[in-house]
Amino acid sequence: MYIKHLSLLNYKNLQEAELSFKNGINCLVGKNGAGKTNLLDALYYLSFCKSYFNAIDSQLVRHDQEFFMIQGRYHYQGQEEEIYAGLKKGQKKQFKRNKKEYQRLSEHIGLLPLVLISPGDERLITEGSDQRRKYLDGVLSQFDRWYLTAVLRYNRGLSQRNTLLKSAGRNWSSVAGQFEVWDSLLAQTGLHIFEARTRFITELEPVFQKFHRFISGGGEEVQMVYHSHHQRGALEELLRDSLERDAALGYTTRGIHRDDLELLLDGHPVRKVGSQGQKKTFFLALKLAQFEFLSKHFGYAPILLLDDMFDKLDDERAERLIELVGRPEFEQIFITHTQKERLMEIVQKTGKSYDFFVVNNGEIQPHEETL
Repeated sequence: MYIKHLSLLNYKNLQEAELSFKNGINCLVGKNGAGKTNLLDALYYLSFCKSYFNAIDSQLVRHDQEFFMIQGRYHYQGQEEEIYAGLKKGQKKQFKRNKKEYQRLSEHIGLLPLVLISPGDERLITEGSDQRRKYLDGVLSQFDRWYLTAVLRYNRGLSQRNTLLKSAGRNWSSVAGQFEVWDSLLAQTGLHIFEARTRFITELEPVFQKFHRFISGGGEEVQMVYHSHHQRGALEELLRDSLERDAALGYTTRGIHRDDLELLLDGHPVRKVGSQGQKKTFFLALKLAQFEFLSKHFGYAPILLLDDMFDKLDDERAERLIELVGRPEFEQIFITHTQKERLMEIVQKTGKSYDFFVVNNGEIQPHEETL
């Protein structure tokens, strides 16, 4: 599976583009702020129905314009697939597969697997547990449709329970029976989510450790430790026991929405002890493990997007990353860089065919340097 052609209008700072890509390495070179990352984000949008960097769709429309449009033509399981995404300000966004609009956007998730590795992924390490839960949900939702459904049901139930908590306040005991339906929903859907996360982490950790050893050259031990209230007993009981406290606080303090994935380097939190290069190696290995996991479950390789990944890696780690992406299991790759000569040196070492595109002030043009 790979994208053959991309058309877009008014996506972020990109005014208009008509681009053809090869099933190899596609290189985007240009200054910071030129629009390289925005092109990667457009590809991400076609896979996930949302931006990787902006939570609000209306902020994706180019300044002083009223709409954006992205259209991709893919080679998919021996045939051609056309995906369309469009948004007019003040209206609901449209998503179409072969000109047929989706009734629910969740139906599209998982069709076109993709892994984006960006400097912003350091948030997985440095920020709160919600970033790591989003990571887990994002990967699992790509191949497990029921998981995505369970997360949506859980979040709706959590919202209803929190609303009831805020309205009940100190009078919670008089309406305690009304919490039973939401507690049951959170317990049942939460258990499925917990079990799916547990299986995923168990399968992912050794692959993550393998990639980390390769990129770092060994000598560093990494570990992922999953923490969940479901490990402490039946969630319905935990919710009942915490009801008085929850009512005083106005929100639910037990459940999978409080899960965390502890990330350790040599037995210590990597966010505290890791250097900038070690942190980058950590999330790079994590995302590459995600790539291998998805490849195994789908039976074909996701599209891989590497956004400014060769900055802040020492020469040895950069060389190992180059060796990795040169392997045949990595098929279509997009790489951004500010320095054309450095990127040329990188892609030539992989032995793969490549195309170059120059990005300048929101305009993208093919470059003569191709192979």
